[in-house]
Amino acid sequence: MPLAWLAACNRGSHPPQLNIPAPNFTVSDGATSIRLANYRGRVVLVNFWATWCAPCVEELPSLLELHRDMPNLVILAVSIDEDPAAYSSFIARHHIDLITVRDPDQSVPKLFHTDMWPETYAIDRNGVIRRKFVGAQDWTTPEIRTYLQSL
Repeated sequence: MPLAWLAACNRGSHPPQLNIPAPNFTVSDGATSIRLANYRGRVVLVNFWATWCAPCVEELPSLLELHRDMPNLVILAVSIDEDPAAYSSFIARHHIDLITVRDPDQSVPKLFHTDMWPETYAIDRNGVIRRKFVGAQDWTTPEIRTYLQSL
């Protein structure tokens, strides 16, 4: 098991904001805009990541597989990259087809009280935060898939 997964176990996967409405946000990087409220009625994962973050890159293949296997699940990938060219190059090079936006000011992570990467929030159809995944995940595990299908 990768060390990133083990280290993540002690990073507070039970935040105080569980079971409360997710902070509504709108973020735009000039090319893409994301408004969380547009996805009400659907299960949403909000994934905070960066191109230079090794655990983020480590979990990316399984996150993309989850996206392919569960097309009704909305995955909003919010990157904290500051360099727009590096970000765009990474997106193209890795064929990322998730809904992704660059938020170099970290305005959205601040709303979620997130400052470590990657962190992912599961939001139910009613817009309520149900779970926080801390650190790189294997999004292909039956446990995670079953959990997401239960929301």
